[in-house]
Amino acid sequence: MFFYLSKIFWFLATPSNLLACLALLGAVLAFTRWRRLGAGLATGAAAAILVLGLSPLASFAMLALEERFPPTPLDAPFAGAIVLGGAVEATDTFDRGQLVANEAAERIFALLALARHEPPMRIVYSGGPGLRRDETEAAAVARHLGALGIDPDRVLWEDRARNTRENAVFAREMVAPKPGERWLLVTSAWHMPRSIGVFRQAGFSVVPYPVDYRTGGAAEAAVPFRSVSDGLRRFDVATREWMGLLAYRLAGYTDALFPAPDPAMR
Repeated sequence: MFFYLSKIFWFLATPSNLLACLALLGAVLAFTRWRRLGAGLATGAAAAILVLGLSPLASFAMLALEERFPPTPLDAPFAGAIVLGGAVEATDTFDRGQLVANEAAERIFALLALARHEPPMRIVYSGGPGLRRDETEAAAVARHLGALGIDPDRVLWEDRARNTRENAVFAREMVAPKPGERWLLVTSAWHMPRSIGVFRQAGFSVVPYPVDYRTGGAAEAAVPFRSVSDGLRRFDVATREWMGLLAYRLAGYTDALFPAPDPAMR
């Protein structure tokens, strides 16, 4: 139930969707007896779209998430790595007959690099079904991994998880980590705080290996966007993640509202 409610809520709460709906509502009201309200609503929504789409606010919201967990050097042995799904469009991959990646494709790049790492480590790719069909992301990646130079049998495929909490629970069930083992967690840098909090709450201690950075650092974050669509896209992603942190904490899925690095681990 949480999975479906979160999808419905997020569709309605996505800033770009919400502002577009408010602007449309305002335009409709402008032709009724509430025309002053409608004009104000449409103007305010349009102004918000321009501010959020062109100003660096989206980058600063994203930067705080991305800088929370620094990259982990691979200078020590690891028992394995958990690579979270979200990098591949499973339905499109099956429909087109080739791997269709999205903006988080760096997760796949990390999978390829870690599968070739010496000394070898266990690799788990966790990606279950989406909303539209029964094809799983894990199956989509497994089908095309050989073309990328990696034997699919080299990877353990977790194909049930539909969200981050299920990633943690099902991955822990699959690998049964032993005390003292060091496991890498691979996901987008902006998604790492929530992911770490979820894995900790699930009793699976992991070491962050962030990829898929959307900002170039503090200096780049202050630069305005060249197009409204780019700024709104980044603001949508950042807002979703901040709201996800709050929702997961309220649901008891994470160990903190904004999980921080473990000093002992560092």
